[in-house]
Formats: sequence, C-alpha cells, structure tokens
Amino acid sequence: MKLPPCAAALAAPLLACLTGASGMPAAQAADVRALPRVDMEATVKAAQIDPRRSDDRPTPGAKAGVLLVERALRDRHLLDAKWVDGYFGATTVVAFTKFQRSLGLTGLAANGLPGKASLTRLGAGRFTVTRTIGPGARVSVGGGVVVDARTRRMLAEAKRLLGRDLVLLQGSYNRGGDPTSAGTHDGGGVVDISVEGMGSATRTAVVRALRRVGFAAWVRNPDQADWPWHIHAAAINDTDLSSQAQHQIGDYYLGLNGLAGRGPDDGPKVTIRTWEEYRRR
Repeated sequence: MKLPPCAAALAAPLLACLTGASGMPAAQAADVRALPRVDMEATVKAAQIDPRRSDDRPTPGAKAGVLLVERALRDRHLLDAKWVDGYFGATTVVAFTKFQRSLGLTGLAANGLPGKASLTRLGAGRFTVTRTIGPGARVSVGGGVVVDARTRRMLAEAKRLLGRDLVLLQGSYNRGGDPTSAGTHDGGGVVDISVEGMGSATRTAVVRALRRVGFAAWVRNPDQADWPWHIHAAAINDTDLSSQAQHQIGDYYLGLNGLAGRGPDDGPKVTIRTWEEYRRR
C-alpha cells in the first residue's frame, strides 16, 4: 500500500525516532531487517524429530532455518559441508552441542537443542531469530516437585481443560532420581502423573488434554517395565529437555510410543501442537 504524501513525510522521522530510542542507528536497524530469519520454534522442533527419522526428510517448515544454522556451523568448522542439507539430524545436534560448549555452556545449556542465547550468538551478523522460546525459571509445585515455568503453565491449562487436579509423582531436573526413568527426568519439561482412582476412560482423557496443550504423553503400565501405572508427559520444544526426552518427543511425532522398543503410539489421537502453537490456535 502506498502511503499518502503526508504520511510518507512523517514516516522517516518516526523511524529515526524509534531506532534512536532503542539505541540502534537507522543504518544498523536496516541491516538487521535485511538479514534472513530463523524460526526458533520450527528449528527446535526439527532438532527433536529429525534425529529419530529413518529417512532424511526435513521437518516441514524448518528446512530454511535449519540450513542457515548448518551453514553457520559449517563456517565455524563444526559441521562438514556434506551435512548442510536442512535436516537437523544427529550430526547437526552434535555440532550444535560443540558450538554451545565453545560459548562456555555446560549441562542442559549444551544439550544440542538451540537455546535462545546460543542461537542468537550463532546468528550474529548472519540471521535474526524469530519466535523465540524458553523454559523459564525453575519453580516448585505441589509437594515440592520441581518443573520449569513453561511446564507449569502447560499443566495448569491441561487441568483447566479437564476440570480436575493432577497429582505429580515426579517432576523435572531430577538427575538420577529414578533409575526406571532412563534419564528422561534429568532435564526440564518432563513429569509423571498419578493415576490413582482413575478408570481407563479418565486416564485417556488426561492424556488427551496433555497432548492438546503440547505434551507428548502416554499411559504407562507395569507390563511395559518395572514401574507402577502412571502417565508420563514430556513438553514438546522445552529447550531444557534431556537427550532421552528429546528422543521420546521425536518418536511421538513419528507415531511411536516413546519407549525403547519404539512400538506404535498407544494414546489418543490429537493434532500434535507445541504449547506456543496451542496458544495461537
């Protein structure tokens, strides 16, 4: 749309005022606008799904951003050129982990999932980062169980949908706390929920609500492993996920049950969305 002459006359001073107020010269602001963009939500999603694929098809909507990330890793000599393909596979995850460690990051901050800080640093002068996400602060909920703020908001919305409370048996950041968890609770975004007093229909309803708000969730039973009946849920796109939880979410997108045997998904079918996608729907 072409601006009227009077509006056009005001536009330049207004832009200069805005960029000056932010401390960014107009020329620098123009340079930032000219850079390509990496959608962080899509890129993080690809980093969970692509390593679990049996083929090399990129995650829909993520290829352009992943290519920008891979080119930046290549130019830092962290990724061989043959892997610059828009597919955020295991090799790219390892390369991104090396980049995170080169920044002095350790632990969950160097888990191979692009975090806001590391992705922004990688893109400096190359690309801008849009749709940024993060787990938020660690918080204590019911009985001293620890989760991150994003997970707490997701659980609160699932409870609202269900019209009932959910009792957590285990939260997140519980490194080595439960050997049957195989490391899934070592990072953020993962909870186990009690099914005490729930019938089959109620358990399914809880899993459905959790899936609707952005969890990969399943009912777990003693026939599967040495654990009691419970519901296991991992928050898609939580950037604090342990590697094991990342793999579970990738398998969930691929129609699997998140267990080591990689059997078919046995939960209710819903449209798979992240928390952010659910809020925008």
